[in-house]
Amino acid sequence: MTERPFSISGELTEAGHRLVQRVYYEDTDFSGLVYHARYLHFLERGRTDYLRCLGVEQRELVSADEEGLVFVVHRMEIDFKSPARMDDVLTILTHTEKAGGAKMVLNQQIRCGETLLIAAKVIIAVINAKGRPRRLPETLAMKFLEGSKPL
Repeated sequence: MTERPFSISGELTEAGHRLVQRVYYEDTDFSGLVYHARYLHFLERGRTDYLRCLGVEQRELVSADEEGLVFVVHRMEIDFKSPARMDDVLTILTHTEKAGGAKMVLNQQIRCGETLLIAAKVIIAVINAKGRPRRLPETLAMKFLEGSKPL
């Protein structure tokens, strides 16, 4: 068995999280370019693996205490800069801008080499298992903020 030289969940860097993904045929439209809605999938994978690399298990958070804790996307701003094509290797970068109170603000980029394809700002609401706002625990907020520098 050959060891992988990288983690399939990406890696934490001093700037946040870095995940590499390839564009497949299923990601493209008839023109051969990545369909605009597929970028949401790449961004979600970046956020999910960012949590995983921080040691945050979402399944455990929902039942960690009597209230539960869940992250939901509240708002997303996306700037489409340049298209990706089949077989491109994309880098999804995720950085915490703010973590505290009942929300987090994450900045994300999708790049192909040095070319910026997508810039996104994602506002995450922190809610309990019943869907009501709840404060992000300070220890969890610190995990998101430690070592994160702007993209």
